[in-house]
Amino acid sequence: MATMADVARSAGVSVATVSHVLNDTRPVLPHTRQAVLDAVEAFGYTPNTLARSLVTSRTRSIGLAVSAVSNPYFTEILQGVEAAALRAGYGLLVADPHDDPRHEHKVVRLLHERRVDGMIVAPSADPRRLVGYLRRHAVPTVFLDRLIDAHVAEDVPPGAAGAAASPAPPRFDQVCAENAGPTALLVTHLAGLGHRRIGLIAGLPGLSTTGERVSGYREGLAAAGLEYDGRLVVCGDSESETAERATTGLLGLPGAPTALVTANNAMTIGTLRALRRLGRSVPDDLALCCFDDFAWADLFSPRLTAIAQPSRELGAEAVRVLLDRLAEPDRPARMVRLPCSFVHRTSCGCPEEPDRPGAAGPTAPSTLSEKGTTP
Repeated sequence: MATMADVARSAGVSVATVSHVLNDTRPVLPHTRQAVLDAVEAFGYTPNTLARSLVTSRTRSIGLAVSAVSNPYFTEILQGVEAAALRAGYGLLVADPHDDPRHEHKVVRLLHERRVDGMIVAPSADPRRLVGYLRRHAVPTVFLDRLIDAHVAEDVPPGAAGAAASPAPPRFDQVCAENAGPTALLVTHLAGLGHRRIGLIAGLPGLSTTGERVSGYREGLAAAGLEYDGRLVVCGDSESETAERATTGLLGLPGAPTALVTANNAMTIGTLRALRRLGRSVPDDLALCCFDDFAWADLFSPRLTAIAQPSRELGAEAVRVLLDRLAEPDRPARMVRLPCSFVHRTSCGCPEEPDRPGAAGPTAPSTLSEKGTTP
């Protein structure tokens, strides 16, 4: 196996110069750098990552902890993270916390024990233990998709174990998509089509995405001049099976909704399953709009009107923010929000037309016949 000394002799430079070229730790003249790279190629030299990490205290690896990696949304986030990490010369270690605070703590600890340089985490609904661990060990971390409250991110409980181990609490950056405005857009679109009783299949309680989408739902009702009715908001726990049961119960109410907004793609599948079992047709019996677009949403009949999140861009942005944090540990914490797109199809009851994706901002929906008026 070729050594760094072999590369140095072939290139006519010192071992230190080879190290600087490979680790990018000091500027090297272009012709010298090229000579080293040519020698590396000729010898097929592979750097000893373990030895390098002992010298630099860096492993050039990132830990990613996201739940439900089988979910198309998180799969695309993972692809965005991986592509951006590889471009920057970082490897990726992935773990699934299963939306369980105890398991979340375990997998993050295991990632940390692998000496990742930093982490990207989609936190659970109760991230206090997670945040406490990351704070005590001063792990550079970006929270992705699900945000954590400011008091959880910044406060250090008096007398907390290990609180004095770090001279200052780490700063946590956060990256997510817009949630409230796009959800409000779905509601106002349905209201503009004449619907007066619009239901919401909401996500797992405690997640910031759930709270923001419920807020957006209420904002959309207010903008359309409709009263909020808590009976029309049911919990789908961000899962297909729960959403199926929730949809069944919602449609069994007196004065059931004539339109539904589902707050993620898994719950959309559960809702569609319930509608099929109940013999309800979309959009003839019930109009449907969903948060989260996915690859096969355009293949359903009718085609699903949806909010599309910039999932791959979210993953890539999280990597960029983390690398900035690694380069400048004391920089102010950042909150980055990316806009979503409104993908207009036919499940809302609109006639077939070409897709018109665009920024999920205000629209002026057409007014059709009024639906869902309570006697």
